[in-house]
Amino acid sequence: MSSQVKGVVAEFDPAVGLGIVEIEGEPMQFHCIAISDGSRSIKVGTAVTVVTERRFGRIEAVRVTPQFA
Repeated sequence: MSSQVKGVVAEFDPAVGLGIVEIEGEPMQFHCIAISDGSRSIKVGTAVTVVTERRFGRIEAVRVTPQFA
């Protein structure tokens, strides 16, 4: 089962393709392939919608969608 929540990109390292989204004050790691626009890059501070799923006994961000004003 998946759920959709809102958060903000707190960290992103383009060299390794890993980032952290803060969701309600809790960090959640994501990989660049989860960025839904296919860019594989995202700026720190970007508001996002995150789809999460339970995988391998933990919750993971499986789709990170930038929100544009």
